[in-house]
Amino acid sequence: MNEEQFDYDETDELDEIIDAGDETSNPGRLYEHYRFVADAGQSPLRIDKFLVNRIENASRNKIQEAANAGSILVCGNPVKANYKVKPGDVITIEMAWPPREIEIIPEDIPINIVYEDEQLIVVNKAPGMVVHPGFGNYTGTLVNALAWHLKDHPWFQGNDPRPGLVHRIDKDTSGLLVIAKTENAKTNLGRQFFNKTTGRTYHAIVWGNVKNDEGTIEGNIGRSLRDRKQMTVFSDSSHGKPAVTHYKVLERLGYVTLLECKLETGRTHQIRVHLKHIGHTLFNDERYGGDQILKGTTFTKYKQFVKNCFEILPRQALHAKTLTFEHPATGKTMAFDSPLPDDMSQVIEKWRHYTAGRE
Repeated sequence: MNEEQFDYDETDELDEIIDAGDETSNPGRLYEHYRFVADAGQSPLRIDKFLVNRIENASRNKIQEAANAGSILVCGNPVKANYKVKPGDVITIEMAWPPREIEIIPEDIPINIVYEDEQLIVVNKAPGMVVHPGFGNYTGTLVNALAWHLKDHPWFQGNDPRPGLVHRIDKDTSGLLVIAKTENAKTNLGRQFFNKTTGRTYHAIVWGNVKNDEGTIEGNIGRSLRDRKQMTVFSDSSHGKPAVTHYKVLERLGYVTLLECKLETGRTHQIRVHLKHIGHTLFNDERYGGDQILKGTTFTKYKQFVKNCFEILPRQALHAKTLTFEHPATGKTMAFDSPLPDDMSQVIEKWRHYTAGRE
Protein backbone atom coordinates (compact mmCIF):
# COMPACT_ATOMS: atom_id res chain seq x y z
CA MET A 1 0.00 0.00 0.00
CA ASN A 2 1.28 3.44 -0.95
CA GLU A 3 0.34 6.48 1.07
CA GLU A 4 1.00 10.17 1.12
CA GLN A 5 0.10 11.87 4.40
CA PHE A 6 -0.45 15.58 4.76
CA ASP A 7 -1.69 15.86 8.33
CA TYR A 8 0.29 17.37 11.18
CA ASP A 9 2.83 14.77 12.24
CA GLU A 10 4.52 14.85 15.63
CA THR A 11 7.73 16.35 14.33
CA ASP A 12 10.58 18.30 15.85
CA GLU A 13 10.25 21.16 13.40
CA LEU A 14 7.04 22.30 11.76
CA ASP A 15 8.05 22.09 8.10
CA GLU A 16 4.98 19.92 7.44
CA ILE A 17 2.80 22.90 8.40
CA ILE A 18 4.71 25.18 6.07
CA ASP A 19 4.44 22.63 3.26
CA ALA A 20 0.68 22.29 3.82
CA GLY A 21 -0.06 25.84 2.72
CA ASP A 22 -1.95 28.49 4.60
CA GLU A 23 -3.64 26.34 7.23
CA THR A 24 -1.76 27.92 10.13
CA SER A 25 -3.05 31.38 9.29
CA ASN A 26 -6.64 30.22 9.84
CA PRO A 27 -6.68 27.85 12.80
CA GLY A 28 -10.47 27.54 12.64
CA ARG A 29 -10.12 25.58 9.39
CA LEU A 30 -7.73 22.72 10.11
CA TYR A 31 -7.98 19.48 8.15
CA GLU A 32 -6.32 16.11 7.94
CA HIS A 33 -5.56 14.95 4.40
CA TYR A 34 -4.72 11.36 3.48
CA ARG A 35 -4.12 9.52 0.22
CA PHE A 36 -3.98 5.74 -0.17
CA VAL A 37 -3.49 3.38 -3.08
CA ALA A 38 -5.02 -0.06 -2.50
CA ASP A 39 -2.70 -3.02 -3.00
CA ALA A 40 -3.03 -5.27 -6.03
CA GLY A 41 -4.15 -8.06 -3.71
CA GLN A 42 -6.79 -5.98 -1.89
CA SER A 43 -9.95 -8.00 -1.21
CA PRO A 44 -13.36 -6.25 -1.34
CA LEU A 45 -13.81 -4.27 1.90
CA ARG A 46 -16.08 -1.42 2.93
CA ILE A 47 -14.16 1.81 2.57
CA ASP A 48 -15.01 2.97 6.11
CA LYS A 49 -13.45 -0.21 7.53
CA PHE A 50 -10.49 0.13 5.15
CA LEU A 51 -9.79 3.67 6.38
CA VAL A 52 -10.31 2.91 10.09
CA ASN A 53 -7.55 0.30 9.79
CA ARG A 54 -5.15 2.79 8.26
CA ILE A 55 -5.74 6.13 9.96
CA GLU A 56 -4.52 6.28 13.53
CA ASN A 57 -7.14 7.40 16.08
CA ALA A 58 -9.88 7.89 13.45
CA SER A 59 -13.30 6.55 14.48
CA ARG A 60 -15.66 4.87 12.06
CA ASN A 61 -18.27 7.54 12.77
CA LYS A 62 -15.84 10.28 11.82
CA ILE A 63 -15.00 8.54 8.56
CA GLN A 64 -18.68 7.99 7.78
CA GLU A 65 -19.31 11.69 8.39
CA ALA A 66 -16.55 12.47 5.87
CA ALA A 67 -18.24 10.16 3.35
CA ASN A 68 -21.62 11.82 3.91
CA ALA A 69 -19.96 15.19 3.32
CA GLY A 70 -18.54 13.99 0.00
CA SER A 71 -14.98 14.15 1.34
CA ILE A 72 -13.95 10.58 0.47
CA LEU A 73 -12.94 10.22 -3.16
CA VAL A 74 -12.01 7.12 -5.13
CA CYS A 75 -10.16 7.93 -8.34
CA GLY A 76 -11.52 11.47 -8.02
CA ASN A 77 -15.17 10.53 -7.46
CA PRO A 78 -17.03 10.82 -4.12
CA VAL A 79 -18.21 7.52 -2.63
CA LYS A 80 -20.42 6.43 0.26
CA ALA A 81 -19.18 4.65 3.38
CA ASN A 82 -20.34 1.26 2.05
CA TYR A 83 -18.25 1.45 -1.13
CA LYS A 84 -16.14 -1.71 -1.55
CA VAL A 85 -12.45 -0.98 -2.06
CA LYS A 86 -10.89 -2.70 -5.10
CA PRO A 87 -7.25 -3.30 -6.07
CA GLY A 88 -5.58 -0.17 -7.42
CA ASP A 89 -8.18 2.25 -6.04
CA VAL A 90 -6.72 5.69 -5.36
CA ILE A 91 -8.45 6.89 -2.21
CA THR A 92 -8.31 10.40 -0.76
CA ILE A 93 -10.04 11.63 2.37
CA GLU A 94 -10.29 15.00 4.07
CA MET A 95 -11.52 15.23 7.65
CA ALA A 96 -12.03 18.39 9.66
CA TRP A 97 -10.56 18.47 13.13
CA PRO A 98 -13.38 18.61 15.69
CA PRO A 99 -13.72 22.02 17.40
CA ARG A 100 -12.69 20.68 20.80
CA GLU A 101 -9.31 19.72 19.32
CA ILE A 102 -8.45 23.39 18.85
CA GLU A 103 -9.98 24.74 22.03
CA ILE A 104 -7.15 25.68 24.37
CA ILE A 105 -8.05 25.38 28.05
CA PRO A 106 -5.61 27.26 30.33
CA GLU A 107 -4.34 24.96 33.09
CA ASP A 108 -2.19 25.81 36.07
CA ILE A 109 0.50 23.22 35.35
CA PRO A 110 4.07 23.86 36.58
CA ILE A 111 6.60 24.27 33.78
CA ASN A 112 10.34 24.87 33.95
CA ILE A 113 10.96 28.22 32.25
CA VAL A 114 14.70 28.76 31.78
CA TYR A 115 14.41 32.08 29.91
CA GLU A 116 11.70 34.57 29.05
CA ASP A 117 11.48 38.04 27.53
CA GLU A 118 8.92 40.02 25.53
CA GLN A 119 9.51 37.94 22.40
CA LEU A 120 9.91 34.34 23.50
CA ILE A 121 10.05 31.69 26.21
CA VAL A 122 12.53 28.81 26.50
CA VAL A 123 11.16 25.82 28.42
CA ASN A 124 12.86 22.68 29.70
CA LYS A 125 10.01 20.21 29.10
CA ALA A 126 9.58 17.35 31.53
CA PRO A 127 9.27 13.80 30.19
CA GLY A 128 5.69 12.60 29.89
CA MET A 129 4.25 15.97 28.91
CA VAL A 130 2.60 16.24 25.49
CA VAL A 131 3.54 19.46 23.71
CA HIS A 132 0.16 20.40 22.20
CA PRO A 133 -3.47 19.17 22.34
CA GLY A 134 -4.37 16.49 19.85
CA PHE A 135 -6.10 13.14 19.54
CA GLY A 136 -6.52 11.72 23.04
CA ASN A 137 -4.62 14.60 24.67
CA TYR A 138 -7.00 17.50 25.11
CA THR A 139 -5.61 18.67 28.44
CA GLY A 140 -2.40 18.53 30.45
CA THR A 141 -0.19 19.65 27.57
CA LEU A 142 2.57 22.23 27.43
CA VAL A 143 0.28 24.49 25.40
CA ASN A 144 -2.39 24.29 28.13
CA ALA A 145 0.26 25.29 30.67
CA LEU A 146 1.47 28.17 28.47
CA ALA A 147 -2.09 29.36 28.00
CA TRP A 148 -2.32 29.73 31.79
CA HIS A 149 1.10 31.33 32.11
CA LEU A 150 0.24 33.83 29.36
CA LYS A 151 -3.49 34.14 30.00
CA ASP A 152 -3.24 37.95 30.04
CA HIS A 153 -1.14 38.06 26.87
CA PRO A 154 -3.34 39.21 23.95
CA TRP A 155 -1.58 37.08 21.32
CA PHE A 156 -2.29 33.85 23.23
CA GLN A 157 -6.06 34.29 23.23
CA GLY A 158 -8.23 32.31 20.82
CA ASN A 159 -8.27 28.74 19.57
CA ASP A 160 -4.92 28.33 17.84
CA PRO A 161 -3.94 24.75 18.82
CA ARG A 162 -0.22 25.57 18.52
CA PRO A 163 0.24 29.13 19.74
CA GLY A 164 3.87 30.12 19.46
CA LEU A 165 5.14 26.64 18.61
CA VAL A 166 7.88 26.50 15.98
CA HIS A 167 9.23 23.04 16.86
CA ARG A 168 8.38 20.24 19.26
CA ILE A 169 9.62 17.05 20.84
CA ASP A 170 7.93 13.74 21.61
CA LYS A 171 5.87 13.24 24.75
CA ASP A 172 8.46 11.06 26.49
CA THR A 173 11.47 13.06 25.33
CA SER A 174 12.63 15.71 27.79
CA GLY A 175 14.44 18.95 27.10
CA LEU A 176 14.52 22.40 25.56
CA LEU A 177 11.86 24.11 23.48
CA VAL A 178 11.51 27.73 22.37
CA ILE A 179 8.04 29.28 22.13
CA ALA A 180 7.29 32.58 20.40
CA LYS A 181 5.23 35.24 22.17
CA THR A 182 4.54 37.46 19.15
CA GLU A 183 3.55 36.87 15.55
CA ASN A 184 6.83 38.35 14.32
CA ALA A 185 8.84 36.12 16.65
CA LYS A 186 6.92 33.04 15.49
CA THR A 187 7.56 33.88 11.83
CA ASN A 188 11.24 34.60 12.43
CA LEU A 189 11.91 31.51 14.54
CA GLY A 190 9.88 29.33 12.22
CA ARG A 191 12.02 30.48 9.31
CA GLN A 192 15.19 29.66 11.26
CA PHE A 193 14.03 26.11 11.90
CA PHE A 194 12.85 25.68 8.34
CA ASN A 195 16.16 26.96 6.97
CA LYS A 196 18.07 24.73 9.44
CA THR A 197 20.06 27.62 10.92
CA THR A 198 19.22 26.64 14.50
CA GLY A 199 21.39 24.29 16.54
CA ARG A 200 20.04 21.33 18.50
CA THR A 201 21.82 18.50 20.24
CA TYR A 202 20.32 15.56 22.09
CA HIS A 203 21.76 13.06 24.52
CA ALA A 204 20.63 9.47 24.07
CA ILE A 205 21.32 6.11 25.68
CA VAL A 206 21.24 3.36 23.05
CA TRP A 207 21.54 -0.39 23.10
CA GLY A 208 24.90 -1.81 22.05
CA ASN A 209 28.48 -0.63 21.78
CA VAL A 210 28.45 1.83 18.87
CA LYS A 211 31.37 0.93 16.63
CA ASN A 212 32.49 4.36 15.39
CA ASP A 213 33.27 7.28 17.69
CA GLU A 214 31.21 9.53 15.43
CA GLY A 215 29.20 9.31 12.25
CA THR A 216 26.29 10.52 10.16
CA ILE A 217 23.03 8.70 9.46
CA GLU A 218 21.13 9.61 6.30
CA GLY A 219 17.90 8.13 4.99
CA ASN A 220 14.39 9.21 4.12
CA ILE A 221 11.96 8.86 7.02
CA GLY A 222 8.28 8.19 6.55
CA ARG A 223 5.40 6.34 8.15
CA SER A 224 5.85 2.59 8.08
CA LEU A 225 3.71 0.73 5.55
CA ARG A 226 3.44 -2.18 8.01
CA ASP A 227 2.72 -0.35 11.28
CA ARG A 228 1.10 3.06 11.01
CA LYS A 229 2.22 4.00 14.53
CA GLN A 230 5.88 3.69 13.58
CA MET A 231 8.18 5.63 11.32
CA THR A 232 10.84 3.91 9.26
CA VAL A 233 13.83 4.59 7.00
CA PHE A 234 13.15 4.01 3.30
CA SER A 235 15.92 3.02 0.92
CA ASP A 236 13.77 4.31 -1.93
CA SER A 237 13.99 8.11 -1.98
CA SER A 238 10.47 8.33 -3.43
CA HIS A 239 9.12 7.53 0.06
CA GLY A 240 9.37 9.69 3.17
CA LYS A 241 11.35 12.89 3.61
CA PRO A 242 15.15 13.36 3.66
CA ALA A 243 16.66 13.23 7.14
CA VAL A 244 20.20 13.65 8.47
CA THR A 245 21.43 12.88 11.99
CA HIS A 246 25.02 13.29 13.22
CA TYR A 247 26.14 11.37 16.29
CA LYS A 248 29.17 11.26 18.58
CA VAL A 249 30.00 8.75 21.31
CA LEU A 250 30.20 10.41 24.74
CA GLU A 251 30.67 7.30 26.88
CA ARG A 252 30.78 3.56 26.34
CA LEU A 253 29.01 1.64 29.08
CA GLY A 254 29.36 -2.00 28.10
CA TYR A 255 26.07 -3.08 26.60
CA VAL A 256 24.81 0.49 26.10
CA THR A 257 26.35 3.71 24.78
CA LEU A 258 25.74 7.36 25.64
CA LEU A 259 25.55 9.43 22.46
CA GLU A 260 25.29 13.06 21.48
CA CYS A 261 23.05 13.52 18.43
CA LYS A 262 22.84 16.63 16.28
CA LEU A 263 19.93 17.17 13.92
CA GLU A 264 20.09 18.70 10.47
CA THR A 265 16.41 17.97 9.89
CA GLY A 266 13.45 17.43 12.18
CA ARG A 267 11.41 14.45 11.08
CA THR A 268 8.95 12.46 13.14
CA HIS A 269 10.90 10.31 15.66
CA GLN A 270 14.05 11.07 13.66
CA ILE A 271 16.69 10.14 16.23
CA ARG A 272 14.74 7.11 17.41
CA VAL A 273 14.27 5.80 13.87
CA HIS A 274 17.77 6.57 12.56
CA LEU A 275 19.48 4.92 15.53
CA LYS A 276 17.29 1.83 15.25
CA HIS A 277 18.17 1.75 11.55
CA ILE A 278 21.88 1.35 12.37
CA GLY A 279 21.18 -1.29 14.99
CA HIS A 280 21.26 0.86 18.14
CA THR A 281 17.69 1.30 19.35
CA LEU A 282 17.11 3.81 22.13
CA PHE A 283 17.17 2.29 25.61
CA ASN A 284 13.59 1.55 26.78
CA ASP A 285 11.98 2.91 23.61
CA GLU A 286 8.79 0.85 23.74
CA ARG A 287 7.53 1.82 20.29
CA TYR A 288 10.70 0.67 18.54
CA GLY A 289 11.55 -2.37 20.65
CA GLY A 290 14.05 -0.80 23.02
CA ASP A 291 12.06 -1.97 26.05
CA GLN A 292 13.47 -5.47 25.47
CA ILE A 293 16.97 -6.64 26.41
CA LEU A 294 18.73 -6.25 23.08
CA LYS A 295 22.32 -6.68 24.27
CA GLY A 296 23.97 -8.41 27.20
CA THR A 297 23.85 -11.76 28.95
CA THR A 298 21.15 -14.29 29.78
CA PHE A 299 21.97 -14.28 33.49
CA THR A 300 19.03 -13.66 35.84
CA LYS A 301 21.03 -11.04 37.73
CA TYR A 302 21.62 -9.07 34.52
CA LYS A 303 17.94 -9.27 33.55
CA GLN A 304 16.99 -7.91 36.96
CA PHE A 305 19.54 -5.10 36.59
CA VAL A 306 18.02 -4.03 33.26
CA LYS A 307 14.51 -4.29 34.70
CA ASN A 308 15.54 -1.96 37.52
CA CYS A 309 16.92 0.50 34.95
CA PHE A 310 13.61 0.40 33.04
CA GLU A 311 11.73 1.17 36.26
CA ILE A 312 13.95 4.18 36.94
CA LEU A 313 13.66 5.38 33.33
CA PRO A 314 10.15 4.38 32.13
CA ARG A 315 10.55 6.04 28.71
CA GLN A 316 12.95 6.30 25.80
CA ALA A 317 16.33 7.61 26.94
CA LEU A 318 16.37 10.84 24.94
CA HIS A 319 16.90 14.42 26.11
CA ALA A 320 16.98 17.64 24.05
CA LYS A 321 20.05 19.06 25.76
CA THR A 322 21.09 22.20 23.86
CA LEU A 323 19.33 24.75 21.71
CA THR A 324 20.81 27.65 19.74
CA PHE A 325 19.06 30.28 17.63
CA GLU A 326 19.14 33.97 16.78
CA HIS A 327 16.93 36.22 18.85
CA PRO A 328 14.08 37.31 16.54
CA ALA A 329 14.26 40.96 17.63
CA THR A 330 17.94 41.61 18.41
CA GLY A 331 19.66 39.08 16.14
CA LYS A 332 21.84 38.03 19.07
CA THR A 333 22.84 34.36 19.28
CA MET A 334 20.95 32.67 22.11
CA ALA A 335 22.43 29.42 23.45
CA PHE A 336 20.88 27.19 26.12
CA ASP A 337 22.05 24.00 27.80
CA SER A 338 19.90 21.85 30.08
CA PRO A 339 21.12 19.23 32.55
CA LEU A 340 20.18 15.61 32.04
CA PRO A 341 17.00 14.75 33.96
CA ASP A 342 17.33 12.59 37.07
CA ASP A 343 15.99 9.43 35.45
CA MET A 344 18.63 9.40 32.70
CA SER A 345 21.42 10.45 35.09
CA GLN A 346 20.56 7.63 37.51
CA VAL A 347 20.51 5.01 34.76
CA ILE A 348 23.85 6.20 33.37
CA GLU A 349 25.35 5.96 36.85
CA LYS A 350 23.96 2.45 37.31
CA TRP A 351 25.54 1.33 34.02
CA ARG A 352 28.86 2.87 35.10
CA HIS A 353 28.82 0.79 38.27
CA TYR A 354 27.76 -2.31 36.38
CA THR A 355 30.53 -1.89 33.81
CA ALA A 356 33.13 -1.22 36.50
CA GLY A 357 32.01 -4.36 38.33
CA ARG A 358 32.41 -6.48 35.20
CA GLU A 359 35.90 -5.14 34.63
